[in-house]
Amino acid sequence: MSAATQLSDRERFDWLRLSRCENVGPRTFAMLLKRHGNAAAALKALPSLAAKNANGRVLRLANVEDIEAEFEAAERCGARFIGWSEPDYPWLLREIDSAPPMIAIRGNPSVFARPTAAIVGSRNASAAGLAFTERLARGLAEAGYVVVSGLARGIDARAHRATTESGTIAVLAGGHDKIYPADHEKLLEQLLERGAAISEMPFGWEARGRDFPRRNRIVSGLSSGIVVVEAAKNSGSLITARFAGEQGREVFAVPGSPLDPRAEGTNALLRDGATFCTRVEDVLDALAARLQAHMRHGDLFSEPSATENPNEPLWDELDLDEGLEPGAVPKTHSPDRAPAPYGIEQTADEADSAGAEPFSGPERIIGLLGPSPVSIDELVRAADMPAQAIRAILLELELAGRLERHGGNLVSLV
Repeated sequence: MSAATQLSDRERFDWLRLSRCENVGPRTFAMLLKRHGNAAAALKALPSLAAKNANGRVLRLANVEDIEAEFEAAERCGARFIGWSEPDYPWLLREIDSAPPMIAIRGNPSVFARPTAAIVGSRNASAAGLAFTERLARGLAEAGYVVVSGLARGIDARAHRATTESGTIAVLAGGHDKIYPADHEKLLEQLLERGAAISEMPFGWEARGRDFPRRNRIVSGLSSGIVVVEAAKNSGSLITARFAGEQGREVFAVPGSPLDPRAEGTNALLRDGATFCTRVEDVLDALAARLQAHMRHGDLFSEPSATENPNEPLWDELDLDEGLEPGAVPKTHSPDRAPAPYGIEQTADEADSAGAEPFSGPERIIGLLGPSPVSIDELVRAADMPAQAIRAILLELELAGRLERHGGNLVSLV
């Protein structure tokens, strides 16, 4: 353990440039700092180090002009860069072995000092799942927790909206100036008043399919525990749960009907040992002891691990450390063809990254319904459609034999 140290402006510039160099990911970054003492020396040594690499590739350094442009873009949008050596770096995130060397933060940084819990789930969430998410998020906020999520549609967005007033943290898959999905820019601006947004990606970077698993490890890394509300079999939320388990975080899952595909992933998590969650007390009780242990050590600084075998090439971890191509700020992408970092393939739930628009009309209502009964009032709220239009759609579904009505103004799909 050693004391956290503030970076000078020059050091901050060098840290960001080193982190943006081709094929320099979190572990290689830590290894370079350990070997050379500081980022400036590592930048000078990189070309000769790369020349010794067995594959013979020429390593391209990040351009000074690109780094200067990033600092200018950060200043324009009110963001600031923080390195993992600094006291303002989120201490829970610093614990993970793939902690981003540099992060850009907007909003109120004080939320990172409070206890945190993540809520994640399906983009095409059911109305029942959205209602439970709101209840859970508000309960966590009332207990003093900051809710962390990924600003995606569905469960993520509902968790953020429910805790805008109390403080919530949005983890971005792209740069701060390339919000995805674009229709959540207003939501982001609202949550920044009392909460914060965090990204490790360059300004100007549009989120691609392989960037979402990368974001997910930060969602779990920032949190004492994560709750998966709904997740299909190949959901990206299960990637977040896997990262959480590897990072030593508590994993909670909300049970669902075995007839609903959106519950297949959460039910599998429960089968594999996740903590059962049907009320906020389930989360609070399990995290109480964990939080006390974290807070006892929260003022300690631990550098990310950088073990090195001098007989092995520096770049032996490139499957984990796919760096960014210097100066490459793509405008369009092919997410389904891009290789995924961390050995994780893009999942069906990440198809959202290809720019698909949410369903509208009858398809939207069908998507919100499931085997579990939900109130028509909650359907109206979740769909953001006129109540009269929703009742007409429900009547059509009932006449088609696809809708079942229950007492208390509840409905479900047959």
